[in-house]
Amino acid sequence: MAYPPVVVGAKAPDFTAPASTGGTISLHDFRGRIVVLYIYPKDETPYCTREACSFRDTDAALRKLGAVVIGVSKDSMASHDEFIRKHHLNFTLVSDPEGKIISLYGAWKAHSLFGKTALGVNRSTFLIDADGIVRQIWRNVTVKGHDEQVLQAVKALAQKSPP
Repeated sequence: MAYPPVVVGAKAPDFTAPASTGGTISLHDFRGRIVVLYIYPKDETPYCTREACSFRDTDAALRKLGAVVIGVSKDSMASHDEFIRKHHLNFTLVSDPEGKIISLYGAWKAHSLFGKTALGVNRSTFLIDADGIVRQIWRNVTVKGHDEQVLQAVKALAQKSPP
């Protein structure tokens, strides 16, 4: 199913999915808080692990600003549980095995390998304000320094509307 593209200034698409906190969560559960929603390809791969650990290390500063981090991938809850345990992650991971959230946020990307093209996950981050509006989008994320970019954007957003 094709969805309209997610753009800055638009309402963030809501979703409900299994979460590492137990049960399910919905994006609207976080209304009133800034949300850093990041979509990544796969648990335990080198760049995904670096990205998760950088958000882990930035989480306290983000929380002080009233923000919450939510990571989304196609991995199972069992995979997420192991990923969280192994790397001491301190934020919620959401399981999207059918790629519905990934589709909703337009985070698919065509990859070519050995002459064959397939869709894969485009590492993306969405900064969503307390009213559920997308305020910034990063696509094709380069992991190194991304956590600091996000932290600075959250600081700027929090100054506009304190938590």
